[in-house]
Amino acid sequence: MPKPLKIAVDVRDLRLAKTGTRTYLEELYIEFKKLETDGLRFCFLDTSIPVYTGSNKLLKLTEHARYQLWKQIVLPLKAFFKGCDVIFCTDNFVPLVHLGYKTIPVFHDAFFFETPQNYGRLWLWLYKKTAIPAAKRSPFVVTPSAWAKKQINHYTGIGNEKLVVIPEGPKTLADNLNAEDANQLLNSFSLNPQSYLLHVGSMFKRKNIPALIKAFAEIKASGYPGLKLVLAGPTPSTQTDTDYQQIINSIADAKLQQDVIITGYLSNTQLGLLYKNALVYVFPSVNEGFGIPVLEAFSYGLPVLVANNTCLPEVGGNAVLSFDPFDTDDMSTKIKLVLDDKQLRDDLSSKGIERLKLFSWHNTALQLIEVFKKAV
Repeated sequence: MPKPLKIAVDVRDLRLAKTGTRTYLEELYIEFKKLETDGLRFCFLDTSIPVYTGSNKLLKLTEHARYQLWKQIVLPLKAFFKGCDVIFCTDNFVPLVHLGYKTIPVFHDAFFFETPQNYGRLWLWLYKKTAIPAAKRSPFVVTPSAWAKKQINHYTGIGNEKLVVIPEGPKTLADNLNAEDANQLLNSFSLNPQSYLLHVGSMFKRKNIPALIKAFAEIKASGYPGLKLVLAGPTPSTQTDTDYQQIINSIADAKLQQDVIITGYLSNTQLGLLYKNALVYVFPSVNEGFGIPVLEAFSYGLPVLVANNTCLPEVGGNAVLSFDPFDTDDMSTKIKLVLDDKQLRDDLSSKGIERLKLFSWHNTALQLIEVFKKAV
């Protein structure tokens, strides 16, 4: 019987990732387990040492050291002793050393190069000294969109022949609360079904949420008395990349404290319920590597509006209405166009459901397996 192909999957990131990178790893973990056969085995490798996620500077430095120890020594040894053929890491960093295996990293975007001011100097240094050289030693580097591939090639010099575009899928959400609990959740935010615009995501600067609030203020000034804006998602843990205070100030300046709802962290069930009852989804980000919430909104049949830049038109295709994220007049005009035209909302909804058929984590996993096979 031939030896099975053994893939080591680094799952340590599940201990600290909170946004799209966590979704990526969680969903692939589920799909990889389903796809195991006698000829294909996955080894999910994790650390036994607790991961520090606090703000103490000394402990954060210690965590940086632990992270590199994991990536460059512990993970390689674990994969070697388990006889793995490939190490797959979804968080940019793969081992520099190769002990009889190949490495495949995922580069989700080029944010480290595009907005270096949003990252610590040590982290940037480690990225350039370990992640980039290790990626160049890898047979392939996975990236989620043609836009991300273009940017990564531009900033890192990694060849286009090595960069493999594999799209992502929507996060698996549950909206199976009973009617009483669902009403209780909506009531807790003073919301009615089909009466709010929705944005989902952490409050990073690139999300451009203050501009969305300004556009919403313009919409409210022209009518729509019952309309609200829901900003669903946690605040960033880093002080360098958060727009939280500016968001609070923008809400106060526009006197929209009763009409803009900041939910904070939500469970998957709660988030699913907010998608299910929203009227329109708006994504004004000025930089994305993929944009998973676009697919999540499609899965709930929401009409979707996105910024006309980076990967968002690529992901949304003809199923979205786009606007200039740097022009709040254009943003508010496009949102009102959708609010005022039920036929347009229905058309966008139908197109979104159809476009979603092109994306799934099952397909992502299958395409990754083909890359693993080519690598060895």
